[in-house]
Parts: sequence; C-alpha cells; structure tokens
Amino acid sequence: MLETTITRSNPLVDPSLAVWSWEIPVYLFAGGIVAGMMILGGLAMLRIAKGDDPRTFFSLHTPLFAFMLINVGMGALFLDLAHKLYVWRVYLTFQPDSPMSWGSWVLLVVYGALMASALVRLPQAWPWLGRRVPVLQTLSDAITGSPGRMRLLGWANILLGAGLGIYTGILLNTMVARPLWNTGLLGPLFLVSGLSAGAAAMHVASVFLPRRPAPEGMLGGAISALVQQLGPEPPERRTVDTLIRADIAFLAIELVLLGLVVVNLQTSSASHAVAAALIVSGPYAWAFWGVIVALGILAPLALQWLELDHRIPHTVLPALLVLVGGFALRWVMVNAGQASHIVHAAGL
Repeated sequence: MLETTITRSNPLVDPSLAVWSWEIPVYLFAGGIVAGMMILGGLAMLRIAKGDDPRTFFSLHTPLFAFMLINVGMGALFLDLAHKLYVWRVYLTFQPDSPMSWGSWVLLVVYGALMASALVRLPQAWPWLGRRVPVLQTLSDAITGSPGRMRLLGWANILLGAGLGIYTGILLNTMVARPLWNTGLLGPLFLVSGLSAGAAAMHVASVFLPRRPAPEGMLGGAISALVQQLGPEPPERRTVDTLIRADIAFLAIELVLLGLVVVNLQTSSASHAVAAALIVSGPYAWAFWGVIVALGILAPLALQWLELDHRIPHTVLPALLVLVGGFALRWVMVNAGQASHIVHAAGL
C-alpha cells in the first residue's frame, strides 16, 4: 500500500486521504470468521478428547472451512501490498513494537495450526482421500486416537484463534492518528464479532452441506461429493441448535461492546467525539444503524430466539444477516476510521 503524508491538516483544502481499499475489510472479515471457527473448532476438539463423537459435521468440517477462508483473507491482504514480490522480507526480522510484525508472525503460526487441523480431519471428511493417501490416515489416527494430542490441538486452535481475532482490532487500534480506531474496545469487539460470524458461517454450511459419505475419485469425486451434498436432507439438529444458542450470546455481547465503543469515543477528546459522529449521525450512520445494528444484530437475535422457541420455522436467514453485519462492521470501521482525523480547539 502507498500512503501520502502531509504536514498540514486543513479539511477545507486537503482531501480525505484513504490508504486502504476493499482488500482490508475483506481480510479483516475473513480473519474474524477464521478466528471464530478456530475457537469453536478447538472447543469441538476438546469435547472429542472427552469422548464425544468425532464424526459430526461441526467437528469434521470446521477446520477445513477455516483453512479455505484463511487463504481468501491472505489473498486479499496480498492484493493490498504495493511491493508484492518482497513480502518474504517481513519474515527476516521481528519488530516487537510493530503490530504488523506481530500480525505477520501470528498469521504464519495460525496457518500452520489450521493446516494441521485440516489435514487431521480430511480422512474422516473425505474417506476416499484417506484410502488413497495412507500416511494421511495414519497421521489422523495418531492424533484423533489420542485424547492428549486432541486436547493439545484444541487448545492451540483456541489460543491462536483468540489471538487472531483480537489482533484484527489491535491492528487498527494502534494507529492513534485515526481517532475512531483509538479505543481499547476494538480488539474485543472484533473478536466477539468474529465468533458470531464463525458460528453463522458454520450454521450456513451445516444446512447446505450436510455430512454424507463422499464418492470415490480424487478431483472428480470431490466435485461430485459437493454437488450431491446440496440436497434437501435436514442438517444435524443438535449442531444447528448449538450454533444458534452460541450466536445469540455472541450477538448480545457484540451489541453491548458496540454501545461501549460509541460511549467511549463520545466521552473522550473532541477528536474522538467528532470521529464517533461519523458513524452515529454522519455519512456512515445509515450503515452503522441500518446494516450493522438493525440487520446484523437485532434482526438475527429476534429470529434466532423465535426459532429456538419453535415459533417460526428454521431458516438460514439469521445466519446470513449475521455475516452481512460482520462484513459491514469491518467496512464501516476501516472507511470511517480513515475519514477521522485529529481536530484542533480553534475550529475542528
């Protein structure tokens, strides 16, 4: 990315200088979902270590979906780089006082944990692959057959997922020149939002891709399995109900944290109050109140509560709304944050 730096700040003369485009909200959104999936998948692994069925859709496919999504997020982040051929130089050094240096190394470790988790679950998710690649089946049996190893892998996913989820907020929080980002609540907010989006993504996946034995074959078999799985058979009810209950809790916490972020900004300096106005009553208010709060939190909360109470039929609409709200949160915070600036007492 390229940034233009100026030594003055006159909003009547100088334009708003936005450095980050669509790639960063996509990266933050994908990273948040992956963080949520890692934590939820890690919890499933801990339950497997205690004797739960290791073949449920939730425990089998969460690591696989998370690994796919981390590649989407990393692809978006790569597109944002100005000097793409030199990205490897980031890993020649470690700067303890640089959030981006921390994030780069965290992503590398997360990538390794996700790859290990996905490889362990592949033979159960795609039995044909376990038969074709015996070493993969042997590795999977060695991990899933040992409660101690499953606990270790589960805790690794939980801790790394929490670190990734909080980091996506800290990345913005450390940039004090952008008052909208300068609140310590941004990390917890992005973490809880990622948990909610992760639960919603697995909810959608469990409905449209219910667990079935995969047919023989490599690439053709994988494509055929995907097509055949798009059937009308109902998902695992217990899994879906668990995800709905978890998402209700995450959405409630997210709503509280959003309110605290706004209050924190409005009761801080003049710069923070002006920044808060961008999302509360300014040009981003429609997205904040309409998409994030109304469609992304309140509507799914009400619909999921009614579903659990069996007052309305189950649909994936609440989960889809959660995903829309989760992306809107990152889009608003990135763009409104870049529009925020330090104001002066003489006249904002």
